[in-house]
Amino acid sequence: MLANISTSWKKHLEEELKKTYFKSLLEFITEEYKNEECFPKEEAIFNAFNLCPFEAVKVVIIGQDPYHDVGQANGLCFSVNNGVPFPPSLKNIFKELETDLQIPYPDTGNLEPWAKQGVLLLNATLTVRAHQAGSHQKKGWETFTDEVIKLISDKKEGVVFLLWGGFAKKKAKLIDKNKHHILTSGHPSPLSANRGYWFGNKHFSKTNYLLQKTGEKPLLWSL
Repeated sequence: MLANISTSWKKHLEEELKKTYFKSLLEFITEEYKNEECFPKEEAIFNAFNLCPFEAVKVVIIGQDPYHDVGQANGLCFSVNNGVPFPPSLKNIFKELETDLQIPYPDTGNLEPWAKQGVLLLNATLTVRAHQAGSHQKKGWETFTDEVIKLISDKKEGVVFLLWGGFAKKKAKLIDKNKHHILTSGHPSPLSANRGYWFGNKHFSKTNYLLQKTGEKPLLWSL
């Protein structure tokens, strides 16, 4: 499974991958995938890293758990495979994108084009058992992904972190605010969005503004 992490990340995470907790996590995940239906597919677990090399990271979006229904999760937070109906949060992301940047509502919910432009679409927990939300939480993934956030904070500059909802906002303590940009808002889930905590945050245009300010190319958010 570790062979699936790209070398661009592996060289920075080498010590982390040797730690006892991570070895225990891998043993747990290996057993789960052998005996239970789990998502995403095993080869897609580290997609967030493999589609967005460490050197390319300029934006980080933090999710919590992969989607747990058949065919949805593809290793990128909030993203679904081509042809899969959009979950409610993803619908609201696209509605805000449409309002903010006048980008037409897309035909696909696959966010790979964002990842390939330098957006790390990172779930705090990278795997889940089918139809059991949160089933792989507190097994070690959160320790690992917190280290990833700290690594980006320590070794890069000018990264834009988009923290949507209470869970993601707690990750702000891992980020050096003097070196990076942090944008926060409510979660795009209907519960939060319909209370006025999501729509109108303009995070997509604000991200592009911040990137251009530091000499980076703005992102093409259209899919």
